[in-house]
Amino acid sequence: MAQTPIQLTTFFSFFIFLSSFQLDPTTVHGLSTNSTTTVLLDGARPAMVLPLFLSPPNSSKTPSNLHRHLQGSNANNSPYARMRLYDGLLLNEYYTTRLWIGTPPQGFALIVDTGGTVTYVPCSSCEQCGRHQDPKFQPELSSTYRPVKCNNGCNCDNEKVNCVYGSLYGEMSTSSGDLGEDIISFGIQSELAPQRAVFGCENLETGDLYSQHADGIMGLGRGDLSIVDQLVEKGVISDSFSLCYGGMDIGGGAMVLGGISPPSGTVFTDSDPVRSSPYYNIDLKEIHVVGKQLPLNPSVFDEGHVTILDSGTPYAYLPAAAFAAFKDAIMKELYHLKQIRGPYPNYNDICFSGAPSAVSQLSDAFPPIDLVFGNGQHLSLSPENYLFRHSEDRGAYCLGIFEHRYNETILGGILVRNTLVMYDRENSKMGFWKTNCSELWERHHGTGAPAPLVSASNGLLGHMMQLLIMAVIWVPVYGLHISHICKS
Repeated sequence: MAQTPIQLTTFFSFFIFLSSFQLDPTTVHGLSTNSTTTVLLDGARPAMVLPLFLSPPNSSKTPSNLHRHLQGSNANNSPYARMRLYDGLLLNEYYTTRLWIGTPPQGFALIVDTGGTVTYVPCSSCEQCGRHQDPKFQPELSSTYRPVKCNNGCNCDNEKVNCVYGSLYGEMSTSSGDLGEDIISFGIQSELAPQRAVFGCENLETGDLYSQHADGIMGLGRGDLSIVDQLVEKGVISDSFSLCYGGMDIGGGAMVLGGISPPSGTVFTDSDPVRSSPYYNIDLKEIHVVGKQLPLNPSVFDEGHVTILDSGTPYAYLPAAAFAAFKDAIMKELYHLKQIRGPYPNYNDICFSGAPSAVSQLSDAFPPIDLVFGNGQHLSLSPENYLFRHSEDRGAYCLGIFEHRYNETILGGILVRNTLVMYDRENSKMGFWKTNCSELWERHHGTGAPAPLVSASNGLLGHMMQLLIMAVIWVPVYGLHISHICKS
């Protein structure tokens, strides 16, 4: 296992994109100034509900009965999106969604990344791009494509013709290319009209980006090039989105672009957009193991970008002092288990055998962990939120929390399995709600209109998350593959 802390969180970006671009009125022109005092869905700007499901290739499995459904306001008959998403986390340590670009549309599998802003796909002109899941984007075949022309608000190519972007990631993979704009579609099931958006037309990729099976990246971070920012600026969604990752062995889940009403029991923390943009941070102050606070100064979590929550990173990383205290507390609780070597001989994974093999029984052997935020609220973590299965020893588990060599605190997808994470950008906070993400988005058999959104003031905030009722389509997951993340 490597100790490079970030897999797909942008470490440095050398593109500049300002709202001074003189683009078509349907494209992004800057950050939205609209704000609200709640996270209730704005009926005029519907949330786009994007289901994630995990099933074997060519599976004919029928989803079980719906356990929960999501309701939202559609009082103004606004369109809503129904879009297929794919979950490759169990195989390749990332989630993907499918987007379609151009006219006629060309489809791509994109890694969902809250640590990056630009969305990009390999273009037909790229001679140094890997072989990915889908053919390269061919702008010459799209009647609606046009490059973003060089201007004072961007970095330009050597010929001073087009705007360009470039990204360098923590494990030293890179992506660069031209900026273009075209019609982006969210799937044939979406009732939201396709939108013009700016994206990266990739001409060069290296490292993991070259070898991964997924085509490219869908950037959800803060910034004008972010898909979220562009949709917010166009007024088609409110300034929020949510992710819900499935459990250890099941996978699945969902993504929502737009605001939702937080369910009863949601744990909140402040998120300061100034300190860590484009990343999303949380106000972590303490870590408890079996209810006992680790002997740490809260300032240990404030190094660098504060505590970052990143969907592009599969595991979690703590500063040296915090990791040492965490490891010591965990080892004291696991004296009854046998410590074994990890699956990767070159890395010092901390692994154990002798625990129950069933995920539902892991709490009998592994202790509970709590993250405590600055407002005093606790986010409880079960074993599946900090363990991953040993790939060679059936029934053995390894810690999915590692030491960060630069003393950053980065919390990846493992910590939010079976947790709906609400990125409430409008109100500068994050929300966490424990749920079964794999079952949350099963097929809804109703065909009636969505129920009206009920405000929290009516005492119904504890009811189901209130989004658009929608039908969800089960689809097979493609066998994506990348090399094991380098953490060193």
